[in-house]
Amino acid sequence: VQLVESGGGLVQPGGSLRLSCAASGSRFALNNFNIGWFRQAPGMERERVSCISGPNERTYYEESVKGRFIISRANARNTAYLQMNNLTPDDTGVYYCAISLYSDGGSCPVGASTYWGQGTQVTVSS
Repeated sequence: VQLVESGGGLVQPGGSLRLSCAASGSRFALNNFNIGWFRQAPGMERERVSCISGPNERTYYEESVKGRFIISRANARNTAYLQMNNLTPDDTGVYYCAISLYSDGGSCPVGASTYWGQGTQVTVSS
């Protein structure tokens, strides 16, 4: 399974970006996978941002992004999205998507069999 993120870039505070995560693989189907978006700021540990579960599309948002970010998935296209609005400099970092058939009991992917993308840089600066 391969994950490829796209949509990052430089944006001014208050702006928006839409990240995409395209999944592919032999006979791969995204339907039952739990999907998560994570980010890592310079000098910081990677943190969970938002997740969406496989079967019932239950969502999770980290407190600081609630009301600004929207996670979604298009199973037919094997693609996940993260719509990011009203961005602030604190949102700067490398954003990664991850998928797993296992969850943390909620919506987020966990486990040694989690697949990760290579990341896309998001920079919020004036």
